[in-house]
Amino acid sequence: MAYYTKNQINHVKQMDLLSYLKNYEPDELIKKSDSTYITKTHDSLVISNGLWNWFSRGIGGKSALDYLIKVRDYSFKEAMNIILNHEKIETPTYYKYAIKEEQNDLKKLNLTLPTKANDNEKAINYLLKRGIDKDIIDECIDNETIFQDKNNNVVFVGMDKNNTARYGFIRGTLNNNFKGECYGSHKAFSFKLDSINKNDTLHLFESAIDLLSYATLLKLENKEWYNENLLSLAGVYRPARNIEESTIPLALKYYLNQHQNISKIILHLDNDITGREASFALKTILSSRYKVIDDPPRIGKDVNDFLCKKLKINYKERYEKER
Repeated sequence: MAYYTKNQINHVKQMDLLSYLKNYEPDELIKKSDSTYITKTHDSLVISNGLWNWFSRGIGGKSALDYLIKVRDYSFKEAMNIILNHEKIETPTYYKYAIKEEQNDLKKLNLTLPTKANDNEKAINYLLKRGIDKDIIDECIDNETIFQDKNNNVVFVGMDKNNTARYGFIRGTLNNNFKGECYGSHKAFSFKLDSINKNDTLHLFESAIDLLSYATLLKLENKEWYNENLLSLAGVYRPARNIEESTIPLALKYYLNQHQNISKIILHLDNDITGREASFALKTILSSRYKVIDDPPRIGKDVNDFLCKKLKINYKERYEKER
């Protein structure tokens, strides 16, 4: 029986499926889009974003080693030999994924945030009416991820790893229907709250308001909201008509690329048709690599709706009275 060193095994595991097939079995690949492939043998086996998923069988992975064992039915020893023997004959070229290209593109965008107001009174009052906890609001203001602009709108800011503002979303405090992104925003850097202490779980939301609402719910339960990773998608995620062809939302893809320690993702998307379809799609395309839990609000359309019902707040009624 052949034995392999730890270094050999780790080396082989670095070979992703796309790179393996492009180098050694190019005829097996069928290109569906710029970043998505299927295989000639199994048209329900999709390769995208560095991962592969065999949807008809409900299995998936990242490495070529996993593919040879799970799909081709080779033993571990046989799969190791196949890859190592290929490499002896021809040194492989590794293929970068879309996220690398997107990171380069991000440098070309220049965010323009609106002028700040002299205070944040109206922004704070608006968020309080939505049920958001004052301490959480103050924390975000101190970190410059929330501020009030000169037109009395509340602005939610997304930062990059260097704490540089790269995304801005504007929400009206006087006109409840006004919303929009700041010029030069990139959804890869959507509004988020990072845990003070590193952990392996990410909570996902459609909007900044829902994210802040969930943090408030944790605080109401005397839980440490500041020790959770909370990420908003900067809007509604709409999967492809064929679920297996759906791509990961840019904000989530970038976050996972930057936080390799994440192993569990909890979805808190809306309770409407769009939100349920999005949750199903994300579970489908992420479950091969992450533990994915669907946890929509127990009552109401979204997390903020649930919070307001829990606090017996009707912010829409308050808004109408103050117009």
